[in-house]
Amino acid sequence: MMRLGRAGRELLRWGRGGPPTAVPRRGAEVLVGTAGGESSGIAEILMNRPHARNSLGKVFVNELFSALEQLRFDEKVRVVVFKSEVKGVFCAGADLKERAKMDDAEVGHFVKRLRNLMDEIAALPVPTIAAIDGYALGGGLELALACDLRVAASSAKMGLIETTRGLLPGAGGTQRLPRCVGIGLAKELIFTGRQIDGQQAASMGLVNHTVPQNNEGDAAYQRALTLAKEILPQAPFAVKMGKLAINRGMEVDIASGMAIEGMCYAQNIPTRDRQEGMAAFREKRPPQFIGK
Repeated sequence: MMRLGRAGRELLRWGRGGPPTAVPRRGAEVLVGTAGGESSGIAEILMNRPHARNSLGKVFVNELFSALEQLRFDEKVRVVVFKSEVKGVFCAGADLKERAKMDDAEVGHFVKRLRNLMDEIAALPVPTIAAIDGYALGGGLELALACDLRVAASSAKMGLIETTRGLLPGAGGTQRLPRCVGIGLAKELIFTGRQIDGQQAASMGLVNHTVPQNNEGDAAYQRALTLAKEILPQAPFAVKMGKLAINRGMEVDIASGMAIEGMCYAQNIPTRDRQEGMAAFREKRPPQFIGK
């Protein structure tokens, strides 16, 4: 069980391998839970700011930082899923009502903090999955882009719409979108402020999977859980090293990237999980990895 910071706290109870049952405390905007049973190892960050469509306000951002800090050091967590508790919305982006009350210096400071938040999401050592069941606009899409994997309902709407508000993406969108879909498409989407649906997002590689929306409005979340359960049985330390090698290697030339891969591989050689994997192969049985 996890608790959030001063701005909003939440206790989550999980059934045996099932979804969380929230017991909210007044003012909570971000909920954190870990699963049990066959889903043990999956953690969820649940965004719960319905009156503002999960927009990125000060309290909301502070609670996201707190959630990330707790999950970063939880060795039992193997996958993190980002999900909205607000039907029809993943994250609507900037809280423009709150932003309008800031002076220029305050805006610059807060946007820098948003950029740091997305970097913290990207730097989580375990795989992260964004379950996009509704609108992911502006900073909401930047949050999803900071995750390793994205799953969207076909009806979900996504876009870096900042240019339609006299702005430009300031929380990583100009950097992560081109790395995801290519420079030409990223420029087109940012210059036009266009919104696209889940099917279009899948066709350009913005999301890994798209699924038809269901009556409960959580089809992307259900597909994200399935994906998370595919990751769970794999060797946790090897997965972490794989993520690190990819992320660091993408920022350098291929020769340097190969050196990074070699360093990550070297760290994995003495692990008990590597020995377990070899033993399981010889003995023709499923491996039992412990993350060490």
